Amino acid sequence: MDAGTLVTVTNQWLARFEAALASRDVARLQSLFHPDSHWRDVLALTWRIQTVSGPAALVAELLRSEQRAAGFGVAPQRTPPRHVTRAGTKCIEALFGFNTKTASGNGVVRLLADGSTEPKAWTLLTALDELKGHEEQRPSGQSYSRDFSGPNWLDQRKAAMEYEDRDPAVLVVGGGQAGLSSAARLTHRGLDTLIVDRWPRIGDNWRTRYHALTLHNQVHVNHLPYMPFPPTWPVYIPKDKLANWFESYAEAMELNYWTSTEFEGGSYDESAQRWTVTLNRAGEKRVMHPRHVVMATGVSGIPNIPDIPALKGFRGQVIHSSEYGDAAPWKGRNVLVLGTGTSAHDIAQDLYSGGAKVTIVQRSPTLIINCDPSAQLVYSLYSEGPPLEDCDLITASVPLTVARRTHQLATRHAKELDGELLERLEKKGFRLTDGPDGTGWQFLYLTRGGGYYFNVGCSELIVEGKVGLAQYAELEKLLPDADLVVLATGYKGQEELVRRLFGPEIAARVGPIWGFGEGQELRNMFTRTPQPGLWFIAGSFAQCRIYSKYLALQIQARELGLI
Repeated sequence: MDAGTLVTVTNQWLARFEAALASRDVARLQSLFHPDSHWRDVLALTWRIQTVSGPAALVAELLRSEQRAAGFGVAPQRTPPRHVTRAGTKCIEALFGFNTKTASGNGVVRLLADGSTEPKAWTLLTALDELKGHEEQRPSGQSYSRDFSGPNWLDQRKAAMEYEDRDPAVLVVGGGQAGLSSAARLTHRGLDTLIVDRWPRIGDNWRTRYHALTLHNQVHVNHLPYMPFPPTWPVYIPKDKLANWFESYAEAMELNYWTSTEFEGGSYDESAQRWTVTLNRAGEKRVMHPRHVVMATGVSGIPNIPDIPALKGFRGQVIHSSEYGDAAPWKGRNVLVLGTGTSAHDIAQDLYSGGAKVTIVQRSPTLIINCDPSAQLVYSLYSEGPPLEDCDLITASVPLTVARRTHQLATRHAKELDGELLERLEKKGFRLTDGPDGTGWQFLYLTRGGGYYFNVGCSELIVEGKVGLAQYAELEKLLPDADLVVLATGYKGQEELVRRLFGPEIAARVGPIWGFGEGQELRNMFTRTPQPGLWFIAGSFAQCRIYSKYLALQIQARELGLI
């Protein structure tokens, strides 16, 4: 079909869908969906982020939805409908718009058509885009650009940053990509937002990491909201360049940001619907009463230090990977790196390059994938041509079941590309995995937060014997010759952080964070939690960019009394 025909076919399906939805015709609605169909709603019709699978179940949920939708049609200013292959299935993929009483929405539908019958929907996304009457707007600057006797822009910024006469509506804990993305979205929606971060300088959460670190996915996937990286930037961004960008971003986006500030915890007042939180700002205590607290401290923030009996008599130094800086102090000395994830490999390679004698000690099977091109396969959409905003909407439109199939196929392809390296690693004694059900590194990240390595050279060092390889059972016999043990053993889940900061009752109320439970969405991420006023955001740059929008829209809707 040509482009015009694809628009017609899509609009015809959307018209049938809208008519059946308006008349609440169960049979007709079910007939519009393929037997293997999935509806993902991101706030637009249910005020939830949820996925329902199968025609009967999704139609029942559609008819239970709080919002009535109309005005469905192909979005004329966005990527036009096109033939694509997703998860090995050929389909028509189309972006569309629609409206509800209180909001405008957009979405993505994937149609399966064999030519003999009306096309049926394989996947459907309905996503909230804007709240009517409360859309994002460019500030006028009227308060300082025309009043020559009043405070100028800098005066106003300084006053806003200090919070001497007010509390923020939203307190964001953590100033990395999750915190910056969330605060930018919230601030741009007119919600008074303050970021607090324990580091002394914006960007230090990246700046202070090990010396050789660069991002392991490509620049075009990693933009922050509103302000993309310059086109002159390298494909893989060095950590210090990124850290400096964070600093510039906070300034350019006029984000209120307190550095050297420790969030010491808080309690929630149900009747007042606000928090009482304690902050330690460079030794000075401050109590605040925000209505919302957004935890943007990462998938995991507390180092996991396992109980390793063999280390109890060890006379050398033991550090967690989060404490590792560079190789210089360990030149010519023996170092054991315990763990085989990305941090373990990168630290081992850095130590080897700095002249240390390194052995990496494997505790469990690990997925190995070459950084380029194999690890970038899952980001291929961002190289296909659609603008970033459309790529993000398409990414959000992929339900869990289809995502699993997509990543299984990508993992098989990556194994073919990396076959020679993987074979050499196995011969060396390295234990490999393909991730849960062969879904690869992405699902290891989504379920465990780790368990993989994007190879940028350390795997070759291992197969060539330049970096030693041992299994965990051999650790005790290696320790007498070691000067340093680096525990690249990961981090504890956010549940532990919630327990420490808010107490066991709130931790129990919230429950598990990250990973997949009974539903098809990450648990307690980007959405309302069982604890009012407590929100969580974490993940990759792309996840934070995409879902910070929906997090901000929910908080705005809560402030307006819509949810």
